[in-house]
Amino acid sequence: MTFRKKSCCFIFLITVHILRANAKQYSIATWKPISGIQEHQIEAKNVSEAIRKIPHKYAVGGILENAINETGWAFQEIHTFDPYEDVVQAYGAGFVEGYTARHLIYAHFNNMIRAFCDGRIKLCNKIQEYLDTNERWVKEMIANYSSTEPYWHQVKLFYKQLEGVVDGYNYGWKNTSMMLTANNFLWLNVQGDLEDLTTAMNRTDNSTCELSHILESGPVLGSGSCSALIKLLPNNSDLYVGHDTWSSYQSMLRVQKKYVFRYHVLANSSERIPGFAMTFSSYPGIITSGDDFYLISSGIATLETTIGNANDSLWTHVQPKGQVMETVRSMVANRLGRSGRSWTKLFTLYNSGTYNNQWMVVDYKCFKKGNSTIQNNLLWVLEQIPGMVQARDMTHVLREQSYWPSYNVPAFPQIFNMSGNVPLVKRYGDWFTYERNPRALIFKRDHDKVRDTTSMLALMEYNDYKNDPFSRCNCTPPYSAENAIAARCDLNPANGTYPFKALGHRSHGSIDTKITTADLFMKLKFISRSGPVYNENLPPFVWSEADFGSTTPHMGHPNVWQFEPVTHQWQWR
Repeated sequence: MTFRKKSCCFIFLITVHILRANAKQYSIATWKPISGIQEHQIEAKNVSEAIRKIPHKYAVGGILENAINETGWAFQEIHTFDPYEDVVQAYGAGFVEGYTARHLIYAHFNNMIRAFCDGRIKLCNKIQEYLDTNERWVKEMIANYSSTEPYWHQVKLFYKQLEGVVDGYNYGWKNTSMMLTANNFLWLNVQGDLEDLTTAMNRTDNSTCELSHILESGPVLGSGSCSALIKLLPNNSDLYVGHDTWSSYQSMLRVQKKYVFRYHVLANSSERIPGFAMTFSSYPGIITSGDDFYLISSGIATLETTIGNANDSLWTHVQPKGQVMETVRSMVANRLGRSGRSWTKLFTLYNSGTYNNQWMVVDYKCFKKGNSTIQNNLLWVLEQIPGMVQARDMTHVLREQSYWPSYNVPAFPQIFNMSGNVPLVKRYGDWFTYERNPRALIFKRDHDKVRDTTSMLALMEYNDYKNDPFSRCNCTPPYSAENAIAARCDLNPANGTYPFKALGHRSHGSIDTKITTADLFMKLKFISRSGPVYNENLPPFVWSEADFGSTTPHMGHPNVWQFEPVTHQWQWR
């Protein structure tokens, strides 16, 4: 079988042979000039599990291990090599990923995007017009500046990789009904941006936009979307970074990824980008984390929790020209950033005002275990809303209180006030404040209990909503499983009464936990557990027992989510 794809000045000719070894699927791809004509060839093959190193003569090497039924995760490694041009590496990496993960991608697309526009055609047409206009502007900038500006070179490689994912995915299907368009993949990859685009585009549309069955964290007032903790251990003996993803349960088809892309700062440069290698939690067919949680070869870890925007007047700042989707900006900053300061400067450029988050950048180069001095620039925090980005070195907070918590509320007063939180506090009380939010109080009370990875995991998975006074609310019954470090909104009674929807019964909660340490970070490794939190007081989540199970798409999911923590051993360095 062959596949031809003309891109720029190249014609890609791909031949694929598949051989599976146990649960792992290995792929290698070569890039060869075809004599006498301006064509090149990629030959993708599968190799035996005995291979432990990929010879550098190949352009791309990949591994996919689908262990979702055993661990709740699939694991995917994609490596590219010199001397292949950056665009070849990017396209080939995308092709291998799209081809090998196509079954997972098909399921995840059906779970998350297939029904997105049902009943909202007018709104989706507005979003599509925005995305089309934005893509045209981005392509103009790439054409004009990618040869001279590192920023636009990396933007170009992002879209080239996505192009490869589309082609690799479609090449793998004989049944055309399983194929997806480039636009399908764009929507899949900008889900975070879509949440805010949906609100921004809907501000002049009288139609309703209730996305709770697709993306819970969009228009649901107060809906949590991740918990995070940066924790210094006593005597500065270690530095932990923890993150819980909160999302709709239909999004739980998960992939941990390791990318090693030997890109250069510019196409004609010999200087390699600092963030050439990274590991992260992700999803099928998505070339960023999406959560977001990254461990990067530059020595920095980046993560975020969503802060949103409740000030309708700010949505006028969201424009299709002059802005780059947050999804793209985060990966460009991950690849080019060398420190918290440089990462935040890169991320601030071309602010789209969509997927508005509080980002934390932890520079492990500034941390020495057991050193009594904590260097400045260890922790930078950035907050983004439409029309405004603020970033500061917040290392002094770690010095003073030994932890930095994050729980979907802006920490910077100007961002807090501008993003519409003051009226929410007046109406609903402390729940919407930065200092008195339930998770703020739980982190403040319990962070000192962290002494090792076991206690860190316990805090990041903490939920004792029936007994903890900080989980109580003006509700019937008088508590909510949303008010915890790891939410389980499916456990809230469907017939309960709640002051706002986020506290009620929903297909929504914490869907994973990830933590890393100073030593694990050096190997780009993290401890993780997949699925909603469970313990002696909380039952595992079971799709067949959920009242929303028959109406919520969850193709490819395990029925019972009861997995142990794992630390994946990446096979290739």
